[in-house]
Amino acid sequence: MSTIATNVPQRIHPQKFLMWVAIGSIVMMFAGLTSAYIVKKNQGNWLAIELPVIFWYSTAVIVASSITMYLATISIKAGKTAFYKTLITITAILGVIFVSLQWDGFKDLELRGIALIGPQSNSASSFLFVITGLHMLHVLGGVIALIIMFFRSFWLQNGQTNPVPVQIVATYWHFVDILWIYLFVFYHMIA
Repeated sequence: MSTIATNVPQRIHPQKFLMWVAIGSIVMMFAGLTSAYIVKKNQGNWLAIELPVIFWYSTAVIVASSITMYLATISIKAGKTAFYKTLITITAILGVIFVSLQWDGFKDLELRGIALIGPQSNSASSFLFVITGLHMLHVLGGVIALIIMFFRSFWLQNGQTNPVPVQIVATYWHFVDILWIYLFVFYHMIA
């Protein structure tokens, strides 16, 4: 007897699908904001803002966190729970460091006399604050997810893993990393 091989299409996990829908929505929001930034910039009364140097450091930190998240995903798939816990912790810490560096960047702008919001602000500084602030909120959401994943890892036994939740968080984390790199390049090219 011969068996007939049928190609059954692989279905995406429903939670992964929802994550991709959410990412699509976030992309649309940031595309709209950066488009509005360009339109407003071309209308005049625009203050050229030099980004704080600390934003370069925050960029390096978020790229490093993406690397640790990638390694955490590999570790959980391999059943290396202890290494996974270490990497997920490092990723969360790097996320908090990223947000604090971004906040320090905003304080640097304020110290240079660039008001971010209020009657003394300029459209350029307000756009920078809103767009970057929204990104920071998305990173904080990712940090919360990483902390939840960390605490869930204590219930895992070696070899007993479900990589799907980790893959979902990793997808989101890599997305906020790529989003920041896009925004960082955007600020340098357009501003």
